[in-house]
Amino acid sequence: MSRSGLSLPPGGALEGPPNERAVSAVPAVDDTRVRQQALEIIESILAETDPRSQQSRRNLEERFTQHPDDPKGVLLEHLIVTRTQPETAEAPAAHQDSMSLNRESVEAPQTVTIPVDTEVRKRIQSVLRDKLLLTAFQPIHALPSGEVIGVEALIRFVEQDGAAADVWFREASAAGLGTDLEIAALSCSLAAAEDFPDTMFVAFNLTPETAADPRVRTLLEGAGLSPDRIVIELTGSLERSDGWDDDHGLGPLRRRGLRLAVSASGAGFVSMDKIEELRPDILKLDRHLIEGIDNSEGQRIRARAVVALARELGSSVVAQGIETAGELQEATALNVAAAQGYLLGRPSVHPLDWSSWSLHSQAEAQSVG
Repeated sequence: MSRSGLSLPPGGALEGPPNERAVSAVPAVDDTRVRQQALEIIESILAETDPRSQQSRRNLEERFTQHPDDPKGVLLEHLIVTRTQPETAEAPAAHQDSMSLNRESVEAPQTVTIPVDTEVRKRIQSVLRDKLLLTAFQPIHALPSGEVIGVEALIRFVEQDGAAADVWFREASAAGLGTDLEIAALSCSLAAAEDFPDTMFVAFNLTPETAADPRVRTLLEGAGLSPDRIVIELTGSLERSDGWDDDHGLGPLRRRGLRLAVSASGAGFVSMDKIEELRPDILKLDRHLIEGIDNSEGQRIRARAVVALARELGSSVVAQGIETAGELQEATALNVAAAQGYLLGRPSVHPLDWSSWSLHSQAEAQSVG
């Protein structure tokens, strides 16, 4: 396996991993990076030709002309205004509309009507239209060496309401825009991931439904990452996760080295048969299994069972959600391939953090080579 995979160099221990709960002297957001991304987003908006948002683009251009040194502030003001202004296209009179979802049944399919707040739909559409997304990366460390061998891409939204990313994705799914939002997030993350060296892999989170969308395969094939550096981590239910071993979906890319990761607990642990069918390259011990593992024999037994299953499937194991030294010690004792979590490194949008991980990874590769 290439060094972008989860093969580990021998020996070595983590040299004083920073406790993520400590207060950092680094600013919460890297101004240079955010400024550059805000400029790129503004340029992208102004380059669009949709007549429905023509006036909005004119207003944005005027604001940017008046405040060229504050692209972030201009972008946020643009977002707030576009959220409060009425759409130029006809909108439904009612405050709520609805969408229909098919609920699986052993009998005839039933339809469940879910109310969707029109304001929620507009808010998500504004994010999709204006590309108001940032990518944070969290380092993934080999065990026991501590080498940074990869990162996980996590989405942050350029918004002022403070809603967590999972809230955005849930609302988008309920509004029938879940796949569109996931694909927009993937596009944003793929572009940012090109900053990392070839020695590191990059993991992206997708639901099975979105992973099967033809647009995802097109995006991945056109990305600046080779398939053997890409890990797709399936989130949510695995019951509809097909097309991984045939000529449909991401099957062809998997044969070229793209790897599949699934969680071995929580929502991903619904069906052991499904996990065996998928035969993922990586099984993840998530926070549900890691929390308090150093003080719980039951947690250790469950974790050892996952490691044994991974061995049978030929999968690597990554422990995530490591927050204490005791949890790290137990994860290392399980002989898992790698780990991530607040103890080892918080998700960061700081290019300086990304660079430090990259330099460390490249130095390790040179020392081994």
